Amino acid sequence: MPVIQDKEFGKVTIRRSPIATQVRVRVAPDGSLHASLPMHAPIFLVKHLLKKSRNELREILDKSKPEYVFEHGVQIGKSHTLIIQPSMDQELVVKRQGQKIVVNLPTSKKLSDPDVSRAIRDCVISALRIEAKSYLPNRLLFLAQKYGYSYKKVRFSHASGRWGSYSSNGTVSLNIALMKLDFELIDYIIIHELSHTKQMNHGKVFWSLVESADPNYKLHRRTLKKLTPSI
Repeated sequence: MPVIQDKEFGKVTIRRSPIATQVRVRVAPDGSLHASLPMHAPIFLVKHLLKKSRNELREILDKSKPEYVFEHGVQIGKSHTLIIQPSMDQELVVKRQGQKIVVNLPTSKKLSDPDVSRAIRDCVISALRIEAKSYLPNRLLFLAQKYGYSYKKVRFSHASGRWGSYSSNGTVSLNIALMKLDFELIDYIIIHELSHTKQMNHGKVFWSLVESADPNYKLHRRTLKKLTPSI
């Protein structure tokens, strides 16, 4: 899919749709903008919409901000910490150093600046992916063996509005944003998806399977309704 770079909003991914009748822009779960437009419409129409709709897009982006507050000392995932260091250098540098995400912030910049937020978010995604690949496959295997489930493979994502999913080809998909959650909520999501290996719908049999492995699933389900997998 084509991608354009906007000076304020950063990467904008463009998708042509045979059913689109006009240009539309939405915020993806990873915080980036996605535009859809008719099959043969010129791409400059997306740029024109971005230019004339900046105030509206800023409001939409503000409402869809991730649950993380990027400030010094905040915990990221299970094992990373965000470190903000003022820098006399005018170049913004964000990098992962061991269990730290270090931000060398120029004096001319603020954490709320879109380019700063994007750079931090990119590094946070990298850190959460490392944590997810280290923890989730082992936990998935442990719970599957404990409760008698089987699956073929596991994959990871972050550009999804779902914590997890299961496909009929035997793939369990887990959002790396799970590493933001308490461990008991992570287990609930894994058990939920493993239960789909035996029951694809959400009927009585399915919830009975979930309850047999997680007696507190109703509480966990209510808690998750207040949270989003945005990063």
